[in-house]
Amino acid sequence: MKQKVAVVALHTKNGEVKPLFIVWDNHVKYPIDRIVRKEKAASLKSGGFGIRYTIRIENHQRYLYYENPGWFIEKPDH
Repeated sequence: MKQKVAVVALHTKNGEVKPLFIVWDNHVKYPIDRIVRKEKAASLKSGGFGIRYTIRIENHQRYLYYENPGWFIEKPDH
C-alpha cells in the first residue's frame, strides 16, 4: 500500500535529486541514513512507476518512490 510522504531533498546544480529526510503527517522527520540505489522502477506492492530509491533509515531498508508530482513509501507488511 502507498503511503504518501513529504520529503526534504537536495537538488544539486547538476540536476540530481537527493532525498535527505522523510516527514510523516505528524511532522516527525526521519533522516535518510543512506541511499543504497536509485533506479526507474515500478512498485509491485503499491502500483505506480517512478524513480525508486532504496534507502536506509534507522538500520531498516525501505523503498521510497518519486512519482511526479509527489513521493510515497511502501508500507511494510505486518
